[in-house]
Amino acid sequence: MKIAIISTSSRKGSNSLKAARYAQSLLAEMGKHTIKLVSFEGADIPMIGRDEVRPDQLTAFQKKLTEAWAEAELVVFTVPEYNWITSGELINAMHQLGTNAFAHLFENKVFALIGVSNGRGGRRPCLEIGILLNKLISFLNRQSVVSPKIFESHETQKNLDEKGVPTGNRIYDKGIADFLTYSLSLAERWHA
Repeated sequence: MKIAIISTSSRKGSNSLKAARYAQSLLAEMGKHTIKLVSFEGADIPMIGRDEVRPDQLTAFQKKLTEAWAEAELVVFTVPEYNWITSGELINAMHQLGTNAFAHLFENKVFALIGVSNGRGGRRPCLEIGILLNKLISFLNRQSVVSPKIFESHETQKNLDEKGVPTGNRIYDKGIADFLTYSLSLAERWHA
């Protein structure tokens, strides 16, 4: 399976990137998958209304993001939580890429969401992004599915080290493994 894991926090060494790295390592253990990880650390998507992303003028980051996303059958977003909502950069990226020029990014995909928090949150940002993804799939008249199963990465900085290696919380480790198994199963059914 072709998988894109997109860490959507622009903070250097973010918890979202830690969760993305851990998901990448677990997915690599679950089978022979092609996995690409893209981090928003170098994001340069212009704010909506000020400029637009053009398919023929992509920056290095924009090209890396859109190519990994386009090739993937399963797209996993690690979604940061900031004050109970997600980052404006991710919402802006969805608005910029939710156009006819990039409609292929919303065609024949399974989207899975990991909500990342340094406390006991993560669900609400995923619900918001899930609503936005479903709206874009519908608006662009595409066929994809947003997985109903969400993984809430609670207290991420306690459960993963700086490189995304687990620190030994069995409940956390089982939760993300179950989420990824479910996401793979859903993607396999979708693409069968």
